[in-house]
Amino acid sequence: MHMTLVKRIVGEFGRIAVEFLKKGSNPKIYEGAARKLNVPSETIQHGVEGLMYLLTESSKLMISDVDFQDSVLVLGFSEELNKLLLQLYLENRKEIRQILGELAPSLPHYQNLEWRLDVQLASRALRQQVKPTVTMKLHLKSGGTQTARLFQTDPATLLHLLQELERALAEVKSNHCRRILRNIK
Repeated sequence: MHMTLVKRIVGEFGRIAVEFLKKGSNPKIYEGAARKLNVPSETIQHGVEGLMYLLTESSKLMISDVDFQDSVLVLGFSEELNKLLLQLYLENRKEIRQILGELAPSLPHYQNLEWRLDVQLASRALRQQVKPTVTMKLHLKSGGTQTARLFQTDPATLLHLLQELERALAEVKSNHCRRILRNIK
């Protein structure tokens, strides 16, 4: 195909992908493009959906130009097509992030944490007993409403939970995991 035709097709597919993010999918557009290009409408649909996925995931992560080029390099496209995809990404990433922000559910987020350590030293049945308990009240904010969640646990379980969360965080920060996430997303 001639390069100007490829450029027009990629540009049109990009416009359709961004439009679908805003308003949803429209099979009639696939059929019209399929007739113009003389290919099955499923081919057009898969192409636009793949482009939408590439643009949305790249925009979500706000990946750099270099990371984007590394991500599309594995797809085996020509250098010119990779440059066109990069240009399409750079032109549309802010708008796509805005659209994704509007579509995202409003999840509660951290507001405050209150905690207390209670220690039971003895009871009627057991005179020499030490039973520590950690009580936490987690304040969350979602939109304009605030909620509170009450948790109670022993220090050993809390320490185990902390260690698991720290291990998960360290794993996500590893180079191996970053490389995998960059290529998957």
